[in-house]
Amino acid sequence: MESMATEEIINGTNVAEFREFVEQVRKDPSKAERNPKIVAQWLGGSRARVEREGVVIHMGGDQDPSAMWMFLASLAACDVEVVATHASVLGLKIENLEVEATGHFDIRRLLGLDGPGPGYDRIAYTVRLRAPGATKEQIEQLRAKCERASPVGDSLGRAIPLRLSIET
Repeated sequence: MESMATEEIINGTNVAEFREFVEQVRKDPSKAERNPKIVAQWLGGSRARVEREGVVIHMGGDQDPSAMWMFLASLAACDVEVVATHASVLGLKIENLEVEATGHFDIRRLLGLDGPGPGYDRIAYTVRLRAPGATKEQIEQLRAKCERASPVGDSLGRAIPLRLSIET
């Protein structure tokens, strides 16, 4: 079925196509479901080759970002996407957008020592946005939408059951 939507590109987002997709999901929520599968393969030392659907990145070791670094990067990058998309839908043209994420963790248990859990115990992030002409009300509306719409932020904000199995 061809789209009858008028093309309006704001911040690199085709707003009409985005709205059309939202309507499709409203009618059939299964269109919103995602089930990614990531495979990480040991390369030696603490380095891994991570792949999803033919896209490969390397993590760990001395030359690549660590998994914990990428964890924070995932939050920051996700919120860049969320803010840019929702700003576009609100008609806000972005001149500059930056998300800074910081966190703290203690690796004693990773090293086999007694200590707190080795994961992040606190994370904070700040969105810096320059959208000339945006009103305080629009920025507040954007903040409220983004707070609810960030998949990574939502995942971090609640407990997700983890299941580890080891196959030999």
